[in-house]
Amino acid sequence: MLRSLVLLLLLLSCSRLDAGELRGGAAAVDITPRKLPVSMTGAFQDRQATAVHDRLHARSLVLDDGRTRIALVICDSCLITRDIYDRGKEIAARETGIPKSHILTAATHTHTAPTAVPLAQCRPDPDYVEHLTQQIAQAVIAAGTRMQPVEVGWGVVGVPEEVGNRRWFVKPELLTANPFGRTDDRVRTNPPAGSDSLIRPAGPVDPDVTFLSMRDTSGRPVALLANYGLHYVGGIPPGELSADYFGEFARQIGERLGGGETFVGMMTNGASGDVNNYQFREPLPPAAPFVRIREVAGRIADRASAAHQQVTFSENVTLRLVEREIELGIRRPDAAELERAKQLLAGTADPDRLTLEELYAQEAVRLSKRPATLRVPLQAIGIGELGIVAIPCEVFAEIGLEIKRKSPFAGTFVIGLANDYHGYLPTPEQHALGGYETWRSGWSYLEPEASTKIVRAAGEMLEAIHDSTAGR
Repeated sequence: MLRSLVLLLLLLSCSRLDAGELRGGAAAVDITPRKLPVSMTGAFQDRQATAVHDRLHARSLVLDDGRTRIALVICDSCLITRDIYDRGKEIAARETGIPKSHILTAATHTHTAPTAVPLAQCRPDPDYVEHLTQQIAQAVIAAGTRMQPVEVGWGVVGVPEEVGNRRWFVKPELLTANPFGRTDDRVRTNPPAGSDSLIRPAGPVDPDVTFLSMRDTSGRPVALLANYGLHYVGGIPPGELSADYFGEFARQIGERLGGGETFVGMMTNGASGDVNNYQFREPLPPAAPFVRIREVAGRIADRASAAHQQVTFSENVTLRLVEREIELGIRRPDAAELERAKQLLAGTADPDRLTLEELYAQEAVRLSKRPATLRVPLQAIGIGELGIVAIPCEVFAEIGLEIKRKSPFAGTFVIGLANDYHGYLPTPEQHALGGYETWRSGWSYLEPEASTKIVRAAGEMLEAIHDSTAGR
């Protein structure tokens, strides 16, 4: 059935008639706001950033195999919607000749970046949104100016100790009413660490860091794109902007590999919608600001750089890309739920500081005004025997693991928060358990079967680009 849906582009040939040597380039451009204070996304209520702890970047990688050119842009942002991405892609396409549909864009999901999209009680600065849009384009343009003959290789290494599923089955005393006044949740998100009331996690984690490495023909590292299913780390001083562990990994992996000033490290957010940097059974002691970020990034960089020594590089690599839109339903409130929401909002004491119940009431009213369905963009990329799936959601770990398990590629990973933002993506079974990630809102509204449809589409897309290699 999914094959009957609109297949926007199956990009099996591109800008030149004859295949040539593999060429690539990478660049990082600054997306830190040019003025402060600025709203930060990552909490229900607005937080104002008044300082910059570490700079934010849009990091880009461009590859060209002589037939197909692709670009990937990873932004130090919590979430970005399609309108912003698409405008950035259009500018980049005009300047570089890389088709808009060949560009994958994604946010890292740092919770200490400027608000780019109206969500909860956070409102973006229009000037910052315009700056972000232009810099997304400039990242591709800059990488395109650095194209040179390159070789690529990929590897996988486990870092299981830094990921923990944050949804837990707990004893009844830890279950409370949800914001809709119901007590039917069967799991709790981020329960008290070390509690005797913990029973077991409600889902798995993906312990693997998968990475793509690019070097020039003399062996000098040019860029490394990594993927890990870790939501974020946190531990930033209040009111300060930071790229979180994503940016710190980018810095540290460059040091480990000796790439020099022009080297571009990149960390993408994997299937981490239900995964945090906690070990709930045995919690870690409190740490000073940024310490945990530095430790987590360092541990991942150490493992990745060690695995990097075993990577086999090749310039004989085929690039393939397919993009598709699928239609998904939106969970909207029924008449009784909407009336309850309106009554709650009518009694609001402070519209700028809503309570949790009032916040979800606000979300119910907003969702009631949206269409019943929407179109969701998906991408799949093949770089030799490495497959990449891009999904515009906070994908649960078990979904990413299923995509990997079913993929025809030797290695596969999922980039979440890519090309748009459509909130959490639980499985139907996780929807039935309830809990924060399933509560209907602007950050959780897709139909319960959305993950099933996305996994099916992703599998078809990976099969299509993998099978296309035989035709080359």
